[in-house]
Amino acid sequence: MNKRKSILITGATSGVGLVLAKRIVTSDVELWVTGRNTKILDALQSEGAHAIPADLSKTEDINRLVHDNSSFDIVIFCAGLGTFEYAHDIDDEMIERMIDVNVIAPMKLTKRLLPAMLQRKSGHLIYLGSQAGKVATPKASIYAASKHALLGYTDALRMELAPYGIFVTTINPGPIDTPFLDFADHSGAYRNSLGKHLLHVDTVVDAIYNVIDKPVRQIDLPWYMAITSKLHAVAPSLIERLGKRYFMKK
Repeated sequence: MNKRKSILITGATSGVGLVLAKRIVTSDVELWVTGRNTKILDALQSEGAHAIPADLSKTEDINRLVHDNSSFDIVIFCAGLGTFEYAHDIDDEMIERMIDVNVIAPMKLTKRLLPAMLQRKSGHLIYLGSQAGKVATPKASIYAASKHALLGYTDALRMELAPYGIFVTTINPGPIDTPFLDFADHSGAYRNSLGKHLLHVDTVVDAIYNVIDKPVRQIDLPWYMAITSKLHAVAPSLIERLGKRYFMKK
């Protein structure tokens, strides 16, 4: 990793964001971290990171975050929220919060960070997407919709920013063995049905870490998910039938 780059990680107090922050804080970079858990932020700050508590579903918190520093070289969007319920069962508040955190927040933050990157004609935006954004499954309608939106946004953003030397990367993992999964599915059915197919968090962190200095368009995890998503685009009914036993059940 090149020296003294300024890196911001959102969602740095849990899951992939936290493990990534612990990995990067030992590197020779200027690391900024944000999240809602002040205790974890304090711990990261004690290790050398610059911590800014923020709830990115609140525009005022986004504005405050950018006001403190808007000239990051690399921004890694790890903040995310999900819950796995049938579309007719999920409550309005959770629908709104998932869309706010997974879609609107990264769009608003990106908008505010871009002027500095455009001015210096450099930068790298890395978004933690999901295979759900390519192939939706039952009980993940809202979450899948939010990730579909994020992937559509980054596809357009990539083309807009290419002339300015700004790179856009999406990391699209399948289900990861993190606390996110326990929050999203209180029944434990998803974790049990996937078993050994769950990604280890270090696999995702390694993928993000490795593209920081070597930008690529996207990474699908595990690798065969890239094949699955392409097959789904061609023969969706077939893939949905074949993958049925991995879909969530009550």
